[in-house]
Amino acid sequence: MPVTRNAERLVWQRRTSARQWAIWAAWFAGALLVVQCWRLMSENTIWEFVWDAPAQAGDLFVRMVPPAWPYIDKLWGPLWDTINIATLGTLLGIVLAVPVAYCAAHNTSPSPRLLRPLALLVIVSSRSINSLIWALLLVSMFGPGLLAGIVAIALRSIGFIAKLTYEALEEIDPAQVEAIAATGAGKAQVVAYGMVPQIMPAFAGMSVFRWDINIRESTVLGLVGAGGIGLQLDASIATLAWPQASVIFLLILATVIASEWVSARVRHAII
Repeated sequence: MPVTRNAERLVWQRRTSARQWAIWAAWFAGALLVVQCWRLMSENTIWEFVWDAPAQAGDLFVRMVPPAWPYIDKLWGPLWDTINIATLGTLLGIVLAVPVAYCAAHNTSPSPRLLRPLALLVIVSSRSINSLIWALLLVSMFGPGLLAGIVAIALRSIGFIAKLTYEALEEIDPAQVEAIAATGAGKAQVVAYGMVPQIMPAFAGMSVFRWDINIRESTVLGLVGAGGIGLQLDASIATLAWPQASVIFLLILATVIASEWVSARVRHAII
């Protein structure tokens, strides 16, 4: 084998020079972005209020203690409305999310070129808009009340449930589907016996988990007139009735803890 004279000594490098310079440029651009964001935030911040915030927080805490416990008797009805908003909104969201997920999955979509992009657009749109914004829009259409809250929770839930469901559909074992189809089963039977059993545990778990999330979100929908305990919270804050507001906060905290416990037990039993 011939030996090449004056052979260059090879030096191992993790990255090429061009790639290393590109990484340093990206870090420099990120640092400039952080500095610019901090400058804009500082210009629009009244720092005197920031330094005074601990004193104001302490004063507010003093006003909220002790809680006005007799006021809790007026909160059971609104709390029940809040639970109904979350439950009915979740059920409506599940009903609407199932066909959207079916059309979004590449292995079940009836029209990958038309329906699948539309279904994905629905999922992205639902997940991009917060339930509070949905409620604000729906209150202007339906008027204040529980209906706006239920529909807002449902529209917000579609994206969450449909996204996880269509991902579960795309990850199913195709061998089971092929086995059902080989028996001469129709398309609906293939879906019912080959696909649904595979995704049902995950679907039930994610539905219960979404209900748990909706319990938390529905507690504040009353701030924009969508019903529930948020109405009482808004009224208490507007009238500076801080002892009543503290009772509402504690009741919301207890409700969220209870829903978290129920959700965890149900998902554990299902999965």
